[in-house]
Amino acid sequence: QVQLVESGGGLVQPGGSLRLSCAASGSFWSIDVMGWYRQAPGKQRELVATTISGGNTNYAYSVKGRFTISTDNAKNTGYLQMNSLKPEDTAVYYCNARIRKYYSSPVLDYWGQGTQVTVSS
Repeated sequence: QVQLVESGGGLVQPGGSLRLSCAASGSFWSIDVMGWYRQAPGKQRELVATTISGGNTNYAYSVKGRFTISTDNAKNTGYLQMNSLKPEDTAVYYCNARIRKYYSSPVLDYWGQGTQVTVSS
């Protein structure tokens, strides 16, 4: 069974930094896309950043230049480095991975459990 386990959330002051991690475990062929989403209270879940195997990245306009998405393929782990954090970045952050279980399998979506990020003084 494929699982995504997140870590790294917490409370940080405005202007501070956090790094989120998302480790994929279980048996699978490849991670084709890894992404981060967030959901603030009373709001819909929104895309933060994605990265496609091969290196292409995509960021929400609100985080461009402040957040960096990366992966360590050897560890099957994705990261979201968040710098210059603002109160409006406060949300539960979810990692998402589009995983191919076998070489010829269709890609399936998997989600982490979510980690709270609170930016406040």
